Amino acid sequence: MIEARMDELIKIINQASYEYYVLDNPTITDQEYDDYYMELLALEKKYPELKREDSPTNRVGGNALDKFEKVTHEKPMLSFDDIFNEEEIISFDERIRKVIPNPVYTLEPKMDGLSGSLIYEKGVLVRAATRGDGVTGENITLNVKTIKTVPLRLTKDIDIEVRGEIYMSKDSFEKANLEREALGEAPFANPRNAAAGSVRQLDSKITAKRKLDFMAYFIPNPEDYGLKTQSESLLFLKELGFLTNDKLNTTASSISEMIKKINNIHEKRKSLPFAIDGVVIKVDNLKDEEKLGYTTRVPRWGIAYKFPAEEVLTTLKEIKFTVGRTGKITPNALFSPVHVDGSLVSKATLHNEDYCLEKDIRVGDIIVVRKAGDVIPEVARVKFERRTKELPPFKMITNCPMCNTLLVKKDANYFCPNDHCPARHIENLIHYVSRDAMNIEGFGDNIVEDFYNMGYIKTPADFYHLDKYKDELMNLEGFGERSIIKLLASIENSKKNSLERLLFALGIRHVGAKTAKILARNYKNIDNLMQATYEELSNINDIGDIIAKSVTNYFHDKNNLNLINKLKDNKINMEYINNNYHESEEFAGKTFVLTGTLLNTTREEATTIIENLGGKVSGSVSSKTSAVIVGENPGSKYTKALSLNIPIWNEEAFLQKVNNE
Repeated sequence: MIEARMDELIKIINQASYEYYVLDNPTITDQEYDDYYMELLALEKKYPELKREDSPTNRVGGNALDKFEKVTHEKPMLSFDDIFNEEEIISFDERIRKVIPNPVYTLEPKMDGLSGSLIYEKGVLVRAATRGDGVTGENITLNVKTIKTVPLRLTKDIDIEVRGEIYMSKDSFEKANLEREALGEAPFANPRNAAAGSVRQLDSKITAKRKLDFMAYFIPNPEDYGLKTQSESLLFLKELGFLTNDKLNTTASSISEMIKKINNIHEKRKSLPFAIDGVVIKVDNLKDEEKLGYTTRVPRWGIAYKFPAEEVLTTLKEIKFTVGRTGKITPNALFSPVHVDGSLVSKATLHNEDYCLEKDIRVGDIIVVRKAGDVIPEVARVKFERRTKELPPFKMITNCPMCNTLLVKKDANYFCPNDHCPARHIENLIHYVSRDAMNIEGFGDNIVEDFYNMGYIKTPADFYHLDKYKDELMNLEGFGERSIIKLLASIENSKKNSLERLLFALGIRHVGAKTAKILARNYKNIDNLMQATYEELSNINDIGDIIAKSVTNYFHDKNNLNLINKLKDNKINMEYINNNYHESEEFAGKTFVLTGTLLNTTREEATTIIENLGGKVSGSVSSKTSAVIVGENPGSKYTKALSLNIPIWNEEAFLQKVNNE
């Protein structure tokens, strides 16, 4: 009797979820759904031995894992080659027609998320995995079970593998970033990164809170189910209970029809509730796919057309001038918030006076905003035809917006010469605690600014005396005992950092994170570096005259020496303690580029590994690149590496080479 009722409740809840999330046509109210769910939850708590593996209550997340286990895909999860313009679409069609006289293509929106594979046995989800390097992925079953658009039980009791995209909707992305900002954490850069990071949490309860979705688009062995085309496969996936892009998926049988429908999908891009970055073009007939086959790395029967960088229109409301830690004055565009490539943005740097004058940017203009390199928002141009009235032209300020000191111009930039300008102090403090510097967690920009204005922190040395104000800090709005204890623990932990982090944190002009590592590696402790001469420094590879002069000037300034002595008094480590550095033949003196999502390590960790082995990491591919290391969903860097015949390592090959050192 009890078991039958639990089965009935699971059936009702699963059907309701399917109607709500897949069909977008609920037949019961939220209150009814909650009542059924709570009844099932109570019964499972009372009779745990009767709880089913496919129970919808498993979606809240379970016990945390120590690590993800590796899984091998029965059929490799290959990605498609990218193309970027109509000429390449025509060229692809011509190649297909040499083998298939009258092809029909499916056109499917290219979801901007993380590829995943789901395995069902007798209709029940038994395993979920990431794409990984295409051959080996990671078991993310517990996390995927929290995604409500993933059916835990199919409508048919069959064995099947289904592939699709794990993604975060625009709405969920905005909510996740609001929560992160409230906690003083850095916001996600875009929904793709947010989805990739969320689905790889060791604690599935965190994944559950992020509200991910799954869009099904592929069955590796469709012939086993009597399917003859990709179009039929998509319909079959929906019958099984999956969310598919059925409102946007379409077909085309001529190049003109294909381009017209791709443009139609592009026009709808902004209004979609999720991010897409292109259209996947596939030969529809499965026997035609078989004739075309594969190269060693990609299918010949499909291609991924990437949209050009998205440009949106918005109104420039204000040009705000900010003061950087070096005193540099930067004009910034503040505009009405707009979605650009999946992110909500409301500001962009305008660089300097020349940039503003060349583009003739004026407050009140309708401006075109896009993302440079699909990452950083920028003002591309002004829509002059929309300027219907005379607007005041841009005028550079003459005095510092914070301390009113008269600005000085150096080359194309203006600077505040006041070393005691509050804005410079605040920016220096923000830089000091940042991730690549001393990495003191819990200090968002606003918290640093608040603590500065309240008088708790005026110099970096003051961070190490905050424990004296513990009781006062706990009484501040938004802070509690737990958050203050974590903050103080992170401050204490930063004392153990290796020398290169401190050198970068000090904000020595022209000394970035990479240069700081070179200096730390060469001089071993700060006292040795303080005694270094200009001639000695300039002879080090990758240092040069400008950096050598900047370093010697910094250590001849009494205020800087005073700060270092205070940090020493607070027991801050001044030694280079990286014992992992040793040059290897495979990496030393070579340049590497990272692209795509790495699954077994972060970009930062991979960079550190390469540098510890004597290599360098660059942000762009050129003829001087030694190898490109690719993760999941590699971008244009991967394509450029192929065109230049540069060696490509997947993550597994990279880690194997590292382990061999």
